[in-house]
Amino acid sequence: MTDDRPGSSSRAPGIAAVALFGVLAAVILGSAGGFGDPVGFPAGESIVHTIGYALFDIGLGEIPVEGFLAAFLIIAIALDVALDSAVYLAKREDEGTIVSALTDGGRDIVDGPVSGDDSEGGDR
Repeated sequence: MTDDRPGSSSRAPGIAAVALFGVLAAVILGSAGGFGDPVGFPAGESIVHTIGYALFDIGLGEIPVEGFLAAFLIIAIALDVALDSAVYLAKREDEGTIVSALTDGGRDIVDGPVSGDDSEGGDR
């Protein structure tokens, strides 16, 4: 979209982009000197066991780590709520009864009481 009004400048967005680049470059280059030397894991230590111990906050690993038990439980509860919500939302209401999203041989499985006439002649 162009602006053809007299006196309008198309340089302002370019100047703003260059200024933003300058700010980001200054922040990145300024923080690069603040990092320490990289340190690897000690030879012969089990990284997988240490991650497992840290996840459940057991504290048996040889490598010092912080525990993640609270984060693990919060994520587990959030996933459980999401799964329960998906199952609840998958149900639909049909003439006052709740019908499950599951089927049995092409027939709907009904959770609630069935009211009315069954025209198929079979039991639901």
